[in-house]
Amino acid sequence: MSEREHVQPSVQPVRDKWQMVIGDDHRGASSGEWIDVVDPGLGEPFAQVPQASDRDVDDAVRAARASFDDLRWRGWSADRRSQVLWRIAELIEQNAAELAELETRNQGMPLAFAKAHVFPGIARTFRYYAGAVERIEGRAVELRSPGTRGFHAYTRREPVGVAGVIVPWNGPLLSLSWKLAPALAAGCSTVVKPAEETPLTAIRLAEICLEAGVPPGVVNVVTGVGHVTGAAIAAHLDVDKVSFTGSTEVGRSLLQAAQGNLKKLTLELGGKSPVVVFEDADLSSAIPGAAAAIFSNAGQICTAGSRLLVHESVIDEVVEGLARAADAVRLGYRTDEQAQIGPLISHRQRERVSGYVEQGIRDGAEVVTGGTAPAREGFFYRPTVVKGVDPTMSLVREEIFGPVVAVMPFADESQAVAMANDTDYGLAGSVWTADIDRAHRVAAQIRAGRIGVNVHASPDVAMPTGGFKQSGWGRELGPDGLDPYLETKSVYVAVDA
Repeated sequence: MSEREHVQPSVQPVRDKWQMVIGDDHRGASSGEWIDVVDPGLGEPFAQVPQASDRDVDDAVRAARASFDDLRWRGWSADRRSQVLWRIAELIEQNAAELAELETRNQGMPLAFAKAHVFPGIARTFRYYAGAVERIEGRAVELRSPGTRGFHAYTRREPVGVAGVIVPWNGPLLSLSWKLAPALAAGCSTVVKPAEETPLTAIRLAEICLEAGVPPGVVNVVTGVGHVTGAAIAAHLDVDKVSFTGSTEVGRSLLQAAQGNLKKLTLELGGKSPVVVFEDADLSSAIPGAAAAIFSNAGQICTAGSRLLVHESVIDEVVEGLARAADAVRLGYRTDEQAQIGPLISHRQRERVSGYVEQGIRDGAEVVTGGTAPAREGFFYRPTVVKGVDPTMSLVREEIFGPVVAVMPFADESQAVAMANDTDYGLAGSVWTADIDRAHRVAAQIRAGRIGVNVHASPDVAMPTGGFKQSGWGRELGPDGLDPYLETKSVYVAVDA
């Protein structure tokens, strides 16, 4: 198929207009306003969702608060909540074809990539936290202070309250599962705000939750642009906690919005992750590993390995191999079974990525391959390898969120560590070497929340993920992913000595 050939969309029927889920109602915006949902592979709108106002957000928060206060979910036994979470996982699997259709048409990732790397983790996350419900427990404490002999003391773990869940567009349904599953496991009620670019699967998941037996009002979904709808959730005085994944810039604005009631925040923010390749690395693994780290999902991954640091003795071989890998990547519309990456999410995002590359060229960088958009429908951008960069360039310092990697040489281990840490971010990284002692040593020194050794590791539901420095606060996944949705209460009971 040529790059210029028009690709027809799937014949799978999709609703033209989607409604928000508030309590047990499906409704449009109180203002009557709608926003377009665009297929990034074609550059054309194919559906609409409501543009929620402050009033709509307030309705959703009130529905969530009522469901929390009357114990219709958090008051259930752990076993009953666990069964419902397990049922959600089953329904996700039963509706996988429909969900994949919505997600890939809305986000642009190829169906093959979604089925292999994204969707298996969604049901798995709900099953993991279905089991975690049974492990939420306090502890008995023997007091140490004078005069406390006649006390029985214990702790309780209780849900934090109403949680605002704000989800990004790069992996909408997977990211939502990382937040919603532990929130429900903890007993919270929620108001979900998906990215305006990719709202459809969040609405569909809310419907699945209702079908699985989650009471109305526990999972509410409001749609709209971030600076209106998301800001209203962040500032709402009856929202107890916000979990957000997105840019560091928006994360900072949430800090301001949360001040009103000092709501708790979990933030997974930007990244500029280093891939460090030493001279003794197995390049037959390191080169494709580095390519996958940056080109998967068209580079639209928070943990993408966008800085490739290579020992000077092998840098030419690595650059040559990486360029070949970039040129071999097949761009394609989501239904192309051979497609490896799809488009960027929007025209605006493609212009942003292109702008970084063009600025890099003006600053003296050299594009080895890529650096252009193919002549075809949609918001595609070619995988791009750039060398001749220095650490002061915006290409190196700022998150691009596209399939662009900047390659830099280093002379020794200490310089490699210094370069890896020369960033405001600290989300992920990887180390490629045959020396296991060095691997552990360097992994311990890189300031990031997740490090792979001879792999740029993908997240697993059992392992926490999150960032150091300006890459965020708190952790998602694993046992740590439950903690942000729980409060610890100490109880002292005076009894006879």
